[in-house]
Amino acid sequence: MRPVSLEEKPNPLQDANFCSRLFSWWLNPLFKIGYERKLKQDDLYSVLPEDRSQRLGEELQGYWDREILRAQKDAREPSLMKTIVKCYWKLYFALGLLIFLEEGTKVVLPIFLGKIISYVENYDPDNSAALHEAYGYAAGLSACVLVWAVLHHLCFYHMQRVGMRLRVAVCRMIYRKSLHLSSSAMGKTTTGQIVNLLSNDVNRFDQVTMFLHYLWVGPLQAIAVTALLWMEIGISCLAGMAVLIILLLLQSCVGNSFSSLRSKTAALTDDRIRTMSEVITGIRTVKMNAWEKSFIDLITRLRRKEISKILESSYLRGMNLASFFTVSKIMIFVTFITNELLDNLITASQVFVVVMLFEALRFSSTLYFPMAVEKVSEAIVSIRRIKNFLLLDEIPELHPQQPSDGERMVDMQDFTAFWDEESETPTLRGLSFTVRPGELLAVVGPVGAGKSSLLHAVLGELPPRQGKVSVHGRIAYVSQQPWVFPGTVRSNILFGKKYEKDRYEKVIRACALEEDLQNLKEDEIVRGDGGTPLSEGEKARVSLARAVYQDADIYLLDDPFSAVDAGVSRHLFEQCTRQALKEKITILVTHQLQYLKDASHILILRDGKMVERGTYSEFLKSGVDIFSLFEKGNEQSEPSPVPGAPTVISESLVQSLQSPRPSLKDAAPEDQDTENIQVTLPLEDHLEGKVGFKTYVNYFTAGADWPVIIFLMLVNITAQVAYVLQDLWLAFWANLQSELYSGTLVKEDEYVVFALNWYLGVYSGLTVSTLLFGITRSLLIFYILVYSSQTLHNKMLETILRSPVLFFNRNPIGKILNRFFKDIGYMDDLLPLIFQDFIQTFLLVIGVVGVMVAAIPWTAIPVIPLGIIFFFLRRYFLETSRDVKRLECTTRSPVFSHLASSLRGLWTIRAYKAEQKFLELFDAHQDLHSEAWFLLLTTSRWLAVYLDVTCAIFVTVVAFGALILVESLDAGHVGLVLSLTITLTSIFQWCVRQSVEAENMVMFIFLFLAFSGLLAFSSCCLSFPTPVSCRDWRDFPQTQPCLDLESETAPCSSVYSAVSQPHGIKNESFCPKQGMKSVWPIPQAPCVPLMQISLSVRLWEPVLFTGTMRENLDPFNEHTDNELWNALEEVQLKESIEGLPAKMNTKLAESGLNLSIGQKQLVCLTRALLRKNQILIIDKATSYVDPRTDEFIQKKIRERFAQCTVLTVAHRLSTVIDCEWIRVLDSGTQKESNRPYNLLQNRNSLFYKMVQQLGEEEAAVLTKRAK
Repeated sequence: MRPVSLEEKPNPLQDANFCSRLFSWWLNPLFKIGYERKLKQDDLYSVLPEDRSQRLGEELQGYWDREILRAQKDAREPSLMKTIVKCYWKLYFALGLLIFLEEGTKVVLPIFLGKIISYVENYDPDNSAALHEAYGYAAGLSACVLVWAVLHHLCFYHMQRVGMRLRVAVCRMIYRKSLHLSSSAMGKTTTGQIVNLLSNDVNRFDQVTMFLHYLWVGPLQAIAVTALLWMEIGISCLAGMAVLIILLLLQSCVGNSFSSLRSKTAALTDDRIRTMSEVITGIRTVKMNAWEKSFIDLITRLRRKEISKILESSYLRGMNLASFFTVSKIMIFVTFITNELLDNLITASQVFVVVMLFEALRFSSTLYFPMAVEKVSEAIVSIRRIKNFLLLDEIPELHPQQPSDGERMVDMQDFTAFWDEESETPTLRGLSFTVRPGELLAVVGPVGAGKSSLLHAVLGELPPRQGKVSVHGRIAYVSQQPWVFPGTVRSNILFGKKYEKDRYEKVIRACALEEDLQNLKEDEIVRGDGGTPLSEGEKARVSLARAVYQDADIYLLDDPFSAVDAGVSRHLFEQCTRQALKEKITILVTHQLQYLKDASHILILRDGKMVERGTYSEFLKSGVDIFSLFEKGNEQSEPSPVPGAPTVISESLVQSLQSPRPSLKDAAPEDQDTENIQVTLPLEDHLEGKVGFKTYVNYFTAGADWPVIIFLMLVNITAQVAYVLQDLWLAFWANLQSELYSGTLVKEDEYVVFALNWYLGVYSGLTVSTLLFGITRSLLIFYILVYSSQTLHNKMLETILRSPVLFFNRNPIGKILNRFFKDIGYMDDLLPLIFQDFIQTFLLVIGVVGVMVAAIPWTAIPVIPLGIIFFFLRRYFLETSRDVKRLECTTRSPVFSHLASSLRGLWTIRAYKAEQKFLELFDAHQDLHSEAWFLLLTTSRWLAVYLDVTCAIFVTVVAFGALILVESLDAGHVGLVLSLTITLTSIFQWCVRQSVEAENMVMFIFLFLAFSGLLAFSSCCLSFPTPVSCRDWRDFPQTQPCLDLESETAPCSSVYSAVSQPHGIKNESFCPKQGMKSVWPIPQAPCVPLMQISLSVRLWEPVLFTGTMRENLDPFNEHTDNELWNALEEVQLKESIEGLPAKMNTKLAESGLNLSIGQKQLVCLTRALLRKNQILIIDKATSYVDPRTDEFIQKKIRERFAQCTVLTVAHRLSTVIDCEWIRVLDSGTQKESNRPYNLLQNRNSLFYKMVQQLGEEEAAVLTKRAK
């Protein structure tokens, strides 16, 4: 997608005249294009200047900042509600006045109707004055309908636009806040919560703005209607209004239930989203451990709890809709029964004036008012959740300045800091050092010593408890786990800097990326959210190249050599660290001890304290054994930040807040050679085709069996028949009342008494039937569709988790999560509501038309062309609307992908001071979505206006037709038909619009099913080599190709190993690699092969989940505590875990972020060791640990897995030098394969050259070990 459009299409609304704006004529060219062909992204009109994300966000942010200042001054909590009101009240208040005027026209309508019926009742062929007066009333009736139609859609369009603006502004504020969260704030939220705020909570603003005004318009209209009813029928009207008042009171109570249920549902949704996000992010670990079914079960349980609350909310919504369907009939029934009991006579005109006055309240008081109560209750909960997030602490803003003396340096004096303020053990204590330009400070130490924390202290992410850090100069930072964002390789390296060819090529050479870019093409898109198709080594070098290209003053390098082989490591150190950065201030955290001799200073840390500091020569003279300083001893882990508090950023630790950041002063001014960061987030596939009948069938049958669905159909039909018969029966009763009123009949007559009792008895039965069947069908349809949502969610979950790894490489996480967050949210909340509304209105239209034709057959003449016009309008509109809805769906995912990518690379973004650039990118993604959303609103209003204008013409035809044919009609039937015609005006267009909306919303189901269908190709397991009885694994056939992760047709060499026989042959294999992809067959199928279950795999990137330490080691409770402690002792983590507050029951932060990366690697290795399988595959499992720990762990692995097959993939040659067999791969092809010592005897071998690059001393030691 385009973060910034190169050629934006101007929005024709800007130059549209008044009539064009009123009747949406400016959209006609778009509909013409949409009817002729599929709409594309380029067809979207640019967002209007007043709707741009940056403008809206900055405006609301300004109000929020002022509210915070006022709250601090008044010693109270800031109110986001007040902020929103102050920002939008003027425009919204004006819209409220328009709505009041619109609803006023609906109150005037019954007066005109009564006058027309009165004329029919008292028809005198010779009274031409009465006829002309009646024509005037008919014209007034038509004018009111037309004015109502125009005003209604004008108001709703502008209210929806206010909701859109508010949503966009709040989204920007949430994203901006996430970029500035302080360390302690990170422990109070999760990625899942932020995504939920951005996907579900802000949606409430789109909905609440449509109905909010009806909280006061509805009651005012009810008062006006009561006054008119009193004038018509006297005190009897109070009985009907009492029903309305009771209903409104009940709905106010229901509103509190909505608020409570929304809070509970949101918390459960946060849990599901967080878990789903962690599973998708760590999908390779899940698949390698065959945990798909276990996580499917876990997420399904969470979903079941969430559905239980959603179902309760849905039942309440169903009751609201049922009340909309039945309450006007109940009010009319109670009013007329009361009138009858009081022995009051009433005319036909009065009957239908009463009916129309109650119908005037139908939408405003019985639909919009309860909707307003519901939406306001939910919006209050969402605003409270968003406010709590926005009140989290931020890191202070820094404004670097040019130093007066031009000196650059990093100076740390007596620095002590805690990640966890409550911890007694500091993360860093008493550190002091100074680094000046041209100096290289090497920081070494065992796992958990505080090396990365030292860099974070320099960055200002770890606030000091005492001491200070002074940073003079601009910083470039390379994180321990490399981060790349979706885009080209070049854009990742430039990172907003202007492209200079010579400088760029020098950086590429220094970072050993020339060969990789030749194979990859530097303009190739880095797909997905994990940097696919780059290997970990390539990502590490791209991150390093990004830092070098920035030409900063200070370079913080956090173990950048761990992901590359010895040769590339030597090249990077020589060409990059020593040459390209020779004049810079460089602080290098490393476990590659062979480079210490070239460092200006060496700082050795253990337990956060400085053990030794000096130069390499000073260490040699004093006889300090560097290796001895790596002994674990009583080493504790870096103190855990807020145990149990999940965090957001994938590379951060949980930090405290109140302490100031270091004085990042005296830095050079921002370079002028900057440009926009080019992020490429591809749009989702634009699925072609129509939403067929099969999609609807699949949707409904997912929630219930056919007998239940057939029962639902029967209930719907029965409810509608009772509803329309009630209207027809009322017409007969009205004629009888009219005859009684005129004196034609006498009430005391036995026939009249029987007729009245008969009419009222049947009328009572029909009213009760309407109420019972109306409630039943509402609850039943919500029950079915909510369970459909649950079924489709579970089906998609299973399909996704059992799909090939290739799928996750090719699809951004945001796209996948969008299905589970936004789409599921629509399916839970909106789809059942829309379907219920559509079915209800559709049957209502059928019933109303049927009654009209039955009462006055000639009304079929205008009804037929009306139906034809509506049919073709709907068809014409749907061609464009469907595409607009698809574009809206597909432009939404990049917003979430950008958020997810930004959170993973947050420390890098902050280190490079790129927050503003990424905020601008977020604005661009939001603006693109707003383009589609704006068209969704305006196209919907285009249809509504044309439908209602057509209906107004229909009302005019029927009204004047009734006056022309008055001689053949009676008052009851005229009143019935005219009242139904006016009812049809709003219902008919609403039915057509809801049918379109239902089809558009079913697009989510279509996407769901299509998404599942795209994965259907992986319906069977890939064939794995059958284990054979071979004594030596080298005898195993090696010609079978595996599926490359990036290409379905490009095979790469595979390494297979047969499971050893019980006599216990030890088989170990090593594959040093340069830019190769995975060398074992990662499960690419939806089902779990037996071989997968017999494997223990420890991948390069450590993946931990939110939960306790014990749950991470043993997710499914398969081992005893003793086994866990023994395994931890084998990887030298036992003492570290025992030092945690709750030991193994200590709650880990999100993704295990209260551990160092080295510790996380050891936890994941422990998990693999516990499985005790016959085959152990280790992919650079100790790349982030110190050499002494690595040596100890490898010794334990050899002892523990003496009878098993072990395959090790590593770059650290000392890790594998004593393996039985070594296989060297390059670019996916095997270069060498032999025993280690044999390879070292061949001076031309690639392995020999790699060993020699470590230096003479290290090479001699490795050669001796290889013997």
